[in-house]
Amino acid sequence: MTRFKEWLAQFLGFSTNDKESDNSMKYLIVGLGNIGQEYKYTRHNIGFLVVDALAEKKEILFEPNKQGDTAKFKHRGRSFILLKPSTYMNLSGKAVRYWMQKEKIPIERVIVVVDDLNLPFGKIRLRNKGSDGGHNGLKSINQVIGQNSYPRIRIGVGNDFHKGKQVDYVLGKWSDEENDALPKIIERTVNAILNLPVIGVDRTMTELNK
Repeated sequence: MTRFKEWLAQFLGFSTNDKESDNSMKYLIVGLGNIGQEYKYTRHNIGFLVVDALAEKKEILFEPNKQGDTAKFKHRGRSFILLKPSTYMNLSGKAVRYWMQKEKIPIERVIVVVDDLNLPFGKIRLRNKGSDGGHNGLKSINQVIGQNSYPRIRIGVGNDFHKGKQVDYVLGKWSDEENDALPKIIERTVNAILNLPVIGVDRTMTELNK
């Protein structure tokens, strides 16, 4: 880099360190779910479905890796790393911490996609931070990382179950009506993930939480 370019980069507040610059444009997208074919199309695995759809949209494939399956692509100058933890839901934090450290990604550039019993089916909510809301995957991440200041996209799966049947419900298959509606829900979520690093959390939140 010439002296003029270095001066211009510093004046504009950009890094002259290529590695530092690359890291500053890198995002970890975590879809929460459970591994195994028997869980693939269950409500608890909506996070996996979203990152699978994102990989399909960008025409890339997941590869088995340490602590989970990963896939990488670039979009509008940003690098995206998709992660499906292989730790099972209750230990998701271990996989998130490993890939944050490996790729040198700070917590504010981690985006987690998760199912939510407290939202009606199909309702999507983006928050920049918050409690785990009783979700074991988020609870694990919060405990292992030691904070909850990361964007999370919560997708409502409803709570149409009898008392004591919560586990059966979230590990149950989608109804026919839900299956028909899922593609549009997933598409909205995928678009929000691609937009967030470009237009910011607040604007994405406004558009997604309508």
